[in-house]
Amino acid sequence: MSNIQGERHPFLDDLTADAELTSSVLRGPVIGRDEIKLAVNTVGAFYASQDPTFLETVGARLFLEYEAVLTSGERLNATVVVDRNSDGSVPRVSVRMSPLGAVLSLAANLREALSGRLPEDLLL
Repeated sequence: MSNIQGERHPFLDDLTADAELTSSVLRGPVIGRDEIKLAVNTVGAFYASQDPTFLETVGARLFLEYEAVLTSGERLNATVVVDRNSDGSVPRVSVRMSPLGAVLSLAANLREALSGRLPEDLLL
């Protein structure tokens, strides 16, 4: 999701230093603001397009759904759940993706791009 000048990202700008990201394309959580930004921005590099289909805040949670087309041409659906603290900071983000074929393709691209940059045991 690219930022339009002056527009804040739905969660990246508010991550706590020890925030946690879980995702269908990872074996375990990514911990830390910089590591999460690296993972999210790397995933974005494999999107040819991304179209939000739903955005709603319920209490302290933001729900974002989007459809994406990967650079490989595969279609992907994702649901992002962002937990916010009372001060607006974000300690947790969960990204669930489908269908499995597109998820595995994206995971393979992530392994190649992030090997040596994130712990190997996180990468599929």
